[in-house]
Amino acid sequence: MHQAPLLGGPRRRSVMKKRYLLLIAGVALLTGFTLAWAQNPPAPNGIPVHMVVTAEPHHGTGVPEIRKEDVMVYEGKDRDTVSEWIPAQGDHAALELFVVLDDSSNSTLGTQLQDIRQFINDQPASTKVGVAYMQNGTAQVLQNLTDDHSQAAKALRLPLDEAGINASPYFAISDLVKKWPKSNARREIFVASDGIDRYYDSGDMLDPYLASAIEDAQRAGIIVFAVYTPGAGHLGHSYWQTYWGQLYLAELADKTGGEAYYIGFNGPPPSFAPYLNEVSQRLQHQYLLTFLAKPPKKAGMLSVRITTEIQNVDLVSARQVYVPLEP
Repeated sequence: MHQAPLLGGPRRRSVMKKRYLLLIAGVALLTGFTLAWAQNPPAPNGIPVHMVVTAEPHHGTGVPEIRKEDVMVYEGKDRDTVSEWIPAQGDHAALELFVVLDDSSNSTLGTQLQDIRQFINDQPASTKVGVAYMQNGTAQVLQNLTDDHSQAAKALRLPLDEAGINASPYFAISDLVKKWPKSNARREIFVASDGIDRYYDSGDMLDPYLASAIEDAQRAGIIVFAVYTPGAGHLGHSYWQTYWGQLYLAELADKTGGEAYYIGFNGPPPSFAPYLNEVSQRLQHQYLLTFLAKPPKKAGMLSVRITTEIQNVDLVSARQVYVPLEP
């Protein structure tokens, strides 16, 4: 008669030994995976998007320290991951700055040229400056971007002072943006114009050429600063046209992350110097932001909101940013 092996026999011990070895191997594998994950955690899903953000202090206060963990980026109600927040200083201070003047401005712009020259010469060595004039809907570049600031300053000249020589300043902005070579540096524009779109010739907030200039600048990540200066001829003192021109300049600047200056209807500003000084201050308090946008169904413009809980400071940026399908 066959007798079953005892529970403690050689066969039972062999099976238990194999199970024990498999358990040890599994624990070792899991431990190794856990350590590897801790050292190299998987990257969050998203498309890296880059923006330039300006820290704007509240009136009468300095700019506080802002760290990456203090910054919040929202797509609607959804918060995105901030992967980089780098002060635009030192090795990251590179800036390409175009000064763009409207050739249809009246001769009073000539009194501001010395202030603009001083602004150009005061820029740090990390800034390249170019000079262009708005003419016939294009940006006529008189000086390509250069780190020779005195050379750029010498390119400034009096405007042609001819009414209608520049049909639309927004054509000219789009033209400059489209022919501006891509760069890893910040790219920004200071423009002086009456803002009147003679081509559209209608006072409302539906100007398609303004909208195109805004989107072109947002898509390229270019910030626009603007100051009003009167145009030549009748439109230089037309309250209605001047009103809309200044609103258009303000919208262009605001939606690209810049600032527009001098809302007034009694002639040109006495001096550009206070506005240019403020632009210089803003350029010194900018950050390079990278966040992870949700993968889009198709490439296009994304509305974003950037904020912080740090007191006495606002984070100013473009209202929209271009998001590609792939990094």
